[in-house]
Amino acid sequence: MFVRYASAFVVLPGGFGTLDELFEALPLVQTRKIHEFPVVLIGTGHWAGLMAWIRERLQDQGFIAPDDIRLLRSTDDIDEAVELIQQCHLRQLGP
Repeated sequence: MFVRYASAFVVLPGGFGTLDELFEALPLVQTRKIHEFPVVLIGTGHWAGLMAWIRERLQDQGFIAPDDIRLLRSTDDIDEAVELIQQCHLRQLGP
């Protein structure tokens, strides 16, 4: 239920619980069951292996569309994370 009211997901390095929450939110955004919002992974080093696996296994083998990878952004810069969230909200508001 908490995903329904989220404006963004900022995901910090973590374990199984973190991955559970991440992979619970992504399919809802992917399938447009909820409105699109940014999913920002903080800590590029921590998430690099997962991002590579998503590209090499899921995307390259056709389990997700090439455009689906855009749902995830990874950064080490908090200001960049804030900017990504703000840009998404401005797009949603429209001209």
